[in-house]
Amino acid sequence: MPLKMKKTVQQMVDEASSQIETVPTEEAIKLVGQPGVTFIDIRDPRELWRDGSIPGAINVTRGMLEMWIDPESPYAKDYFQSGNKFIFFCAGAWRSALATKTAQDMGLMPVAHLEGGLSAWKKAGGPVAKVEPKK
Repeated sequence: MPLKMKKTVQQMVDEASSQIETVPTEEAIKLVGQPGVTFIDIRDPRELWRDGSIPGAINVTRGMLEMWIDPESPYAKDYFQSGNKFIFFCAGAWRSALATKTAQDMGLMPVAHLEGGLSAWKKAGGPVAKVEPKK
């Protein structure tokens, strides 16, 4: 008998989405390279190598997000202490909705996520940078 979840991932994404800012794709495209805005790509490195990324985006895999945000963590990253606006994205906006809600709950502000993820970005003609594996 299949396990019955108390809350489905879709419910979690819907709940997170109702509590966070979502930046429309067309608006986000205009923000690339703007001072005070940092795009955070939470996808797995293999996705970056295969599909590219938003130019200038910082890759923070979902599994390290909390550790890299928390300034008291031994893994903390200085860029999260910059005061910039952080726009999280993934392939289709599910993981980024959850990541944005987590970052917001931790106190990182301002945060938002990209409507539709990188898939919508590409459809809208947003710029994409090739990402090579690190050697």
